[in-house]
Amino acid sequence: MKTNKAFKFRIYPNNQQKQYLAQSFGCARFVYNRFLRQRIDYYAANAKGLNYFDNSVALTQLKKQPEFEWLNDINSQSLQMSLRNLDTAYNNFFNKHAKFPNFKRKYNKQSFGVPQHFSIHDNKLDIPKCKDIKIKLHRAIEGTMKSITISKTPSGKCFASVLCELEIPEPIYSGGEIGIDYGIKAFITTSNGEIIESPKFLRKSEKRLQQLSKSFSKKQPSAKNRYKAQKLLARQHEKVSNQRQDFLHKTSIQLVSDNQAIYIESLAIRNMIKLHTLAKSISDSGWNTFVNMLKYKGDWYGCRIIEIDRWFPSSKRCHVCGYINDNLTLNDRSWLCPECNTNHDRDVNAAINILTFGRAGIART
Repeated sequence: MKTNKAFKFRIYPNNQQKQYLAQSFGCARFVYNRFLRQRIDYYAANAKGLNYFDNSVALTQLKKQPEFEWLNDINSQSLQMSLRNLDTAYNNFFNKHAKFPNFKRKYNKQSFGVPQHFSIHDNKLDIPKCKDIKIKLHRAIEGTMKSITISKTPSGKCFASVLCELEIPEPIYSGGEIGIDYGIKAFITTSNGEIIESPKFLRKSEKRLQQLSKSFSKKQPSAKNRYKAQKLLARQHEKVSNQRQDFLHKTSIQLVSDNQAIYIESLAIRNMIKLHTLAKSISDSGWNTFVNMLKYKGDWYGCRIIEIDRWFPSSKRCHVCGYINDNLTLNDRSWLCPECNTNHDRDVNAAINILTFGRAGIART
């Protein structure tokens, strides 16, 4: 079957290429923000919305105006990709998959898309109006290249993400099955009794982040040292993000490689982080990203990811006799079943229940 897979590489533009990329980032951001504002204002005035085609026609007219002729200096398809991204953000909002689109800021992550007319050869990347960008190909590119996204992190690093279409064999589902329970102290606990501790990368870097944030806030807005302090703070945030991504990738690939079915709870992360006492720990764990990784890697390696209903009492139910402990609180890490006298570890018991009822097709979403 066919699937899409992205390959991300570091690029090293020279000064002239950096200037063109900066111009492209700025134009893509300008188009996104301008037409987001136009959509908001149009809906407020007419009680109906604009779509991608309306914005595309307006962009063509905008580029003909003398005060906006600088938009013609970059690849026109990159500007169209900004409109596509805006339209996707709107659709995700109305489908209740994301919040309402935000305006893009200059000092956050920057990006623009190149859907056509790009190539990679001899460790060099060619895109329209900018050739021979040095690229570090640390692994082979598989499949057919469909599009490329150039991005820049707040710390100043540039990357090229190549989206490829490739053919993978139909997965064969057979073998081991496990249930997984999420936790705060432990990242996950499996029905086999395996506990993977939460690395808590953000917690461990909090002191350093506070120091850098305090240093940045003390700098004068126009001072050069403010720019240096901003870079140091961005690099520390990037380090935490990279550590978390590395941990999640390694954990997810290990689980889908060792099992042919994984049963998990369908958690409402957005609602859970509203509880301020646990919000930081939940965000630091990266559960939502972890579930997404399990799902797409499961398709690649032949592992089914099956979700059960979040309201299923997995922690409160004794997996031996079925007794429901309604008095169980979040602070109770273990409990004794009054009917069968089984001493339960809260998370292991929940993982076993998730496996049992998920395998039986009960309480699935």
